[in-house]
Amino acid sequence: MNSKPGVFRLLLLAVIGFPVLIMAPHISLGVAQAQALNPDHPPSAVKLVFIHHSVGEAWLDPGNGQLLQALNANNYYVTDTNYNWGPADGGGGTIGDHTDIGHWYNWFLGNHRDTYLTALYANSNLTFGEVNEVNSISDPGGPITVVMFKSCFPNAGNITGNPSDPPRQSSALDPNPIWGESVGGSYTVSNIKGLYRDLLQYFATRQDKLFILITTPPTYSGYIDPGAAANARALHTWLVRHWLDNYPYNNVAVFDYFNVLTSNGGDPATNDLGAATGNHHRLAQGQVQHIIGLNSNVSAYPQGDDSHPSTAGHLKATGEFPALLNVAYHAWKGTGGRPLFMGRGPKFSPGLMLLLQ
Repeated sequence: MNSKPGVFRLLLLAVIGFPVLIMAPHISLGVAQAQALNPDHPPSAVKLVFIHHSVGEAWLDPGNGQLLQALNANNYYVTDTNYNWGPADGGGGTIGDHTDIGHWYNWFLGNHRDTYLTALYANSNLTFGEVNEVNSISDPGGPITVVMFKSCFPNAGNITGNPSDPPRQSSALDPNPIWGESVGGSYTVSNIKGLYRDLLQYFATRQDKLFILITTPPTYSGYIDPGAAANARALHTWLVRHWLDNYPYNNVAVFDYFNVLTSNGGDPATNDLGAATGNHHRLAQGQVQHIIGLNSNVSAYPQGDDSHPSTAGHLKATGEFPALLNVAYHAWKGTGGRPLFMGRGPKFSPGLMLLLQ
């Protein structure tokens, strides 16, 4: 017997006054907010830092992903970190050299985090420096306000475990083996979820900062096992829908860069920005949409067998991200509602019904 609600039941619920939301598989749409989301840019310039390596550099690049121009147009003054940036790290090299998922422990929780973060919040570096590769708005002065951070695609290619594994519960007496580690055997679904939950301990102490996690970009299909790709998909979907469960503050949000880069407009040189089909993380009709309309867990924008996204992929992400950043900014400032599908999913209630086909 089909266990799905019948048409009569849906009609009955609508008639008696319950709002009905019908959702196709893997499509997450925002529901009515207590306060409307606010996609307007900040009213004055905001200082931002983006922690990244080569993929982030290409995304920012005015000649490639054009994120720098888009952020400036939305009143964000951009600084960044890259290879060779910052204080020395205990693992060798500088802290800027280390942006694997396990390294976020060093940045935000480890013994030297105060040294690293003092430098980060005072950062003025921008990797570029040539003509047209600088901020088009003036430095507002003062410390960094918005912190974006992202790991690179090798982190999406080696995740073991099972997609539904829960976050690992860790303590000083029972440390998570991923803490401080580069990509390797400790990169399990459970350990990674646990690490991201651990980071909230620090973020909760810094209500003066807005932290934006950019999920790890997907890997070229030739370089990833289907099981690892499925784990990467499950992890990033969990981050969008459950990472911030029970986190009471509005100073943390997530953008699913992974999902955005898993569908294209027909080939890696053509994106599907604005399409009704495909995979997206965007604002539409006043609500956040997290849409997985295409069953793909690998990069739709490889450059041959290179996992670095093509310009078309970067431009799709640039087209979808800034409005969500603005929504997160205003939720943090109290000038807009808290969004769904940027770290939290909807709570089931009599007023919300999901019809899963």
